Amino acid sequence: MKTIIHDLGKERNERMLAAADYVICADGRYAPCQGCFRCWTKHPAACEMKDELYRVSRILGSSEDLTIITENLYGGYSPAVKNLLDRSIGTSTPFSTYRGGQMHHTLRYGKRNCLRVVVYGDITEAEKSTLKLIVERNAINMGYTEHSVRFCPDAEEAGGMT
Repeated sequence: MKTIIHDLGKERNERMLAAADYVICADGRYAPCQGCFRCWTKHPAACEMKDELYRVSRILGSSEDLTIITENLYGGYSPAVKNLLDRSIGTSTPFSTYRGGQMHHTLRYGKRNCLRVVVYGDITEAEKSTLKLIVERNAINMGYTEHSVRFCPDAEEAGGMT
């Protein structure tokens, strides 16, 4: 299964659905993670908040390939994309294990194929370096065996890279 997360606006969802099983528009309307950890303990992989993202952990956990399209914000994801990723903490468990000689949370859904991140907007070399590191660490934490980062000057070009 392939999932696309983007902050380009819902009007692009239909076109992106041709390239993915799920398309989630990070439009900034979702409540932020409350840090209650009920998605870890009480309701595994289901958020306590019953909005459109209550199943985001299950969707992302089942996705073999994940593409994230985000605007650069000081070398990181846009706030709306970051909020959505924070709400997906239920893809792991509260237990820890060693992967690659480092301590990480145990994956609830096992390993996955590829995490692709497309970043658009003005970006400095230092911000590119930071984003590459963030994506590398996210790939390890989320259980992806491969990862890549591409940089685009604008949202129009980024939207075509699904």
